[in-house]
Amino acid sequence: MNNFFYFDWRTWWTLVRLVRRERDAARRRRQYRTLCVVIPALAVLHTVTFALDPIVFPALRRTDVRGPVFVVGHARSGTTYLHRMMANDPRFSYVLLWEMFFPSLLEKKILRAVLRWDQRLGGRLRKRIDALDERLFSKSNSVHESGLFAPEEDEFLLTTSCASGFWVLQYPQAQDLDFYYVDDRWPERKRRRVMRFYKECVRRQLVLNGVGLKHLSKAPIHCGRVESLIRTFPDAKFVVPVRNPYETIPSFLKLMQFAWAARKRSESDMQQSFRSFVDSSYHYYQHPLDVLAAHPEVRSAIVNYGDLVTDPAGTMRRVYDEIGIDMVPEQDEALAVERGREYRSGHTYSLGEFGLEPGEIRTRLAPLFDRFGWESGRAS
Repeated sequence: MNNFFYFDWRTWWTLVRLVRRERDAARRRRQYRTLCVVIPALAVLHTVTFALDPIVFPALRRTDVRGPVFVVGHARSGTTYLHRMMANDPRFSYVLLWEMFFPSLLEKKILRAVLRWDQRLGGRLRKRIDALDERLFSKSNSVHESGLFAPEEDEFLLTTSCASGFWVLQYPQAQDLDFYYVDDRWPERKRRRVMRFYKECVRRQLVLNGVGLKHLSKAPIHCGRVESLIRTFPDAKFVVPVRNPYETIPSFLKLMQFAWAARKRSESDMQQSFRSFVDSSYHYYQHPLDVLAAHPEVRSAIVNYGDLVTDPAGTMRRVYDEIGIDMVPEQDEALAVERGREYRSGHTYSLGEFGLEPGEIRTRLAPLFDRFGWESGRAS
């Protein structure tokens, strides 16, 4: 067990240099304050509490991460929907959004205790938090449903380590920040250190939620880390939803555009990052399938988005069967609610809005178009 808090100094310095490009002086000062004061202060706090965790909670030394399940797939392919259906299973442990920013077990225990005492005293603090939650996510929920007390991408556990894709939401310079190509481009030593730290974060979450549970993860960015995840968790299981890229790629770009526009980022920065994201999208689709094909010993399930939204209950039963997990009554009851429902997104996204050519996408992902029967002649 490694109880040292990981901090990516090289990426932190890159973020500091990116702030220099900010033309708005007030915003530049705020960003410098975040990166040069807030983040280092949090890193010091996490370093201390992370080291104290196994001392204060001896159960941490006896806890191992066994049989975790990773939902990986291109953003907007149904990962959130699938993850939240699986989260109905009481045998799974997952991370809430607010918990992502407090990787130490001691920190989470203290904050949960504060919320319990607040509830006994009338819940005034929780009401304020809920009001903040509404302000932060009421608009974005129309594009991506989220909230401080909702299950989210556990890759955000690496945020205060400056090793998380969270930072691309803040700084639209994807071409300068690589949080994705972990398997292919990261140095071996860095890859091992980051994945070891991630495993320690997961271990702490298991002690928090209940020893004996299985970790359930959802993070599209893990598509570039499947090989590293298998090395770190040899008994891991994977669920990979796939959806027509004519729909996912512009939908993802729209989500990022929404996030960056809310932060008043320049159009030129957005456009450069869009091209970088489109290039990585092809890798998002192919890499997990290639890695899993090379590891037939790893239990996995491929889920067609069309099946997921038209028959969620039947699809989930197939997923459980293919990854070797038995159904439990609680999951059966949750799936009974889904039976007969058909999900339809209220959003449409245009390839042309982002200058995307259907022909290029069709050519780059031709084997997958043929494999999954996606229509090649129509963009959403």
